[in-house]
Amino acid sequence: MNPTLQTLVQLPPQTHPSTQFPLITKCRTLAELKQVHAHMLKTAQIYDPLAAAELLRHVSLSPYRDLNYAASLFRGIPQRNCFSWNTIIRALSESSDHDDSVRAIALFVEMLCDDTVEPNQFTFPSVLKACAQSGRLDEGRQIQCMVVKKSLDSDEFVVSNLVRMYVLCRCMVEAHKIFSMRMVGRHNLDAFKKRRQEGDIVLWNVMVDGYVRTGDLVSAKELFDEMPRRSTVSWNVIISGYSQNGLFKEAIQAFQEMQQVQDGNLRPNFVTLVSILPAISRLGALELGKWVHLYAERNKIEINDVLGSALVDMYSKCGSIEKAIQVFRRLPRRNPITWNSIIGGLAMHGRARDALDYFHQMDKFEIPPTSVTYILVLTACSHGGLVPEGWSVFNRMVNVAQFELRLEHYCCMVDLLCRAGHLDEAEQLMINMPLEPDDVILKALLAGCKLHGNAEMGERVAKRLMELAPSDSGAYVALSNMFASAGDWEAVSEMRLKMKEMEIRKDPGCSWIEIDGIVHEFVVEDESHPRAQEIYSMLVEISDKLRLLGYRPNTSQVLLNVDEDEKETFLHYHSEKIAVAFGLISTGPQVPLRVVKNLRICEDCHESMKLISNAYNRRIVVRDRKRFHHFEAGSCSCGDYW
Repeated sequence: MNPTLQTLVQLPPQTHPSTQFPLITKCRTLAELKQVHAHMLKTAQIYDPLAAAELLRHVSLSPYRDLNYAASLFRGIPQRNCFSWNTIIRALSESSDHDDSVRAIALFVEMLCDDTVEPNQFTFPSVLKACAQSGRLDEGRQIQCMVVKKSLDSDEFVVSNLVRMYVLCRCMVEAHKIFSMRMVGRHNLDAFKKRRQEGDIVLWNVMVDGYVRTGDLVSAKELFDEMPRRSTVSWNVIISGYSQNGLFKEAIQAFQEMQQVQDGNLRPNFVTLVSILPAISRLGALELGKWVHLYAERNKIEINDVLGSALVDMYSKCGSIEKAIQVFRRLPRRNPITWNSIIGGLAMHGRARDALDYFHQMDKFEIPPTSVTYILVLTACSHGGLVPEGWSVFNRMVNVAQFELRLEHYCCMVDLLCRAGHLDEAEQLMINMPLEPDDVILKALLAGCKLHGNAEMGERVAKRLMELAPSDSGAYVALSNMFASAGDWEAVSEMRLKMKEMEIRKDPGCSWIEIDGIVHEFVVEDESHPRAQEIYSMLVEISDKLRLLGYRPNTSQVLLNVDEDEKETFLHYHSEKIAVAFGLISTGPQVPLRVVKNLRICEDCHESMKLISNAYNRRIVVRDRKRFHHFEAGSCSCGDYW
């Protein structure tokens, strides 16, 4: 027996149970607490409400807690005081298990039926949290009535949890009503005391988070701007809200505004960095990403598997795959997510062999591949044209790992086969799979038809895609392009008229480039930039240089019924070319240029980038919707296979 517990057992019978509190505190395992519990039962000291409550607190809330044992202990306490009830309800409400939240609510109802105790200001926050976690809105409303009846609607902690309950149940009207009443009461005070100020910040943060959760970023930002004072949590909520809802430029802008606030206590923390990195990744803002990495190192923020995965992903998507590999290798601990990050990064950069190598290394480190891992490896094979290797991975997933195949896995195989020109095999795989094809897999097959000029299959697939997703522009645009390639302009006109009637619009091409930490956005024929005149002068210079190198615009990519000159002009002002021109006039010689584009790069721009990299002695990295292209000395890393 533990020496401490031996001392406990030797206590004289007349010793008051309160003297056991230090001994309970010194317990470091559940087994030790169980010995204390056994002794208290044997000596009848369990009848002391204070001692029993203290033991229950440790069993319920310590790092080595056991909720089932805690519930059993609670049931065995003869005289349960309010502290004991609050402890067990709190412990259950803090569990991530839905059933535990329901148990917490049931215990609260049982507490109401106990004539010896009454709920207090410490009871309601926990039971409201349980209602929020389990989605029990009706019960939450009833509890609000009790809160008002007991005059606890002025308690910051109770009100914050009440608002949070409505927020998590997506009842923002009711949440805002309570919040507004609270703020009116606050503004009638002459001054805020620090403790109450902190309470108000929590309430503001809960409301902003609520609007973010429901996707109402406008209301979230309006409320955020009205906050009398903001904490790091406040900034984290708005930054992550923008990032998670696809407003990446706004997320970066908010992050940069946070740096400008003159408040010594306001500093980016672990959550801030994890929240902003996806936005940085999406826009390819490498310099800002480097700053975040350096900030974490200088401020001793642990680069664990979570932040490490985000950094690997950021470097990969910002075009610096070597730095991504370096960060990955330095991680003290790796999990499937970190492995997926590096394999996915290698896949995007067309380094299919390296991605396969890392995939096989997972066996060496006894890290089981996930369903996502297989998607990423198959994507790598697709970008590298590795058909036999792709089939090998696919068969391993089925026969060895025995995964239940998802549509994403079949889609990767269809894409792999289509890119390699095996259209019939791809179509047969889709037809024979046990799942109904979705729009994504049909688009992959349709893209293969367009790439290899199979108009017959393409028209068949496109019509099926239109039936499945009538509002998606992809099928209409692809079919229109195939008609245009065949010179059937009447069919093109009919298709575009149909799109107009159905109000279906093609996504416009858009490119981003980061210069001195600022992300600049360009669309086709963009003249809105302050330096537009200089940019267009550079585009003319680029065109003249490329013609001297033998370049001729690939007008077959312009699927419009216009003359050749107009087609050449249209190609001249694609968004990625405008971004590169801006990069050339904004940076010094030999500085690499990194461009992100929302659509697949066209063949003409791909050929142009190879020549520009050679003519201007620049390394140009372009990330399109599918992958990375590293242009250097007149060639591309993709080997013209994309």
